[in-house]
Amino acid sequence: MQDGYFEAVLFDLDGTLVDTAPDMVAVLQEMQKANDLDPVDYEHGRAQVSNGAIGLLSIGFPDIEVSFGDELHLDYLERYADAVCRESRVFAGLDTLLDQLDDASRQWGIVTNKPEHLTHPLLDALGLASRSACIVSGDSLPVRKPDPAPLLYACDMAGVEPHRAIYVGDSWRDIEAGLRAGMATVAAGYGYITEDDDPREWGADIVAPDIDELVQILVKAVNLEFL
Repeated sequence: MQDGYFEAVLFDLDGTLVDTAPDMVAVLQEMQKANDLDPVDYEHGRAQVSNGAIGLLSIGFPDIEVSFGDELHLDYLERYADAVCRESRVFAGLDTLLDQLDDASRQWGIVTNKPEHLTHPLLDALGLASRSACIVSGDSLPVRKPDPAPLLYACDMAGVEPHRAIYVGDSWRDIEAGLRAGMATVAAGYGYITEDDDPREWGADIVAPDIDELVQILVKAVNLEFL
């Protein structure tokens, strides 16, 4: 990844830019209690957040085959919509990075598989929606990651060529989408990753094991360090 070459940074949302696990796991635990089930351990639930509501419900209700749009899934989405930003926060260190990007007039945006009706209220509550160059949600297009179309759409919205943009994500689907879009990719090793998964196997250009290293990578990539 060439230092100073890139013009924009795009982020996955859950587990990459924003720590949404406290709210997402809490909703699952609330549903389990309502069904007389022992709530999942927080860390176990946290690791599944990148797999969305279906991933969480699958570990919370292991005896039920959960599918998109079924009663359990819709119940989760309704409850989460009411709790979308109680404890969720931009990861410490990335809030400062976003300020630096803004100050240097560098484009940044968000491409997530989270549905739009949950993405925008969350970003509004965090004060990010009005600042980002693009926001592409899981239902903004007919396809979602790992398809590259959402990333290409985001680059078009931001007015940047894909090869001049970086995509940061904490899932294999993020990296696959970024690579297929012709973007540089960074795997967020600090994100919501299960014990049996290894970011080093996703094929990203760089793996950032923690936020400090991610910030260093991005500062050099978009040439912030000399401003």
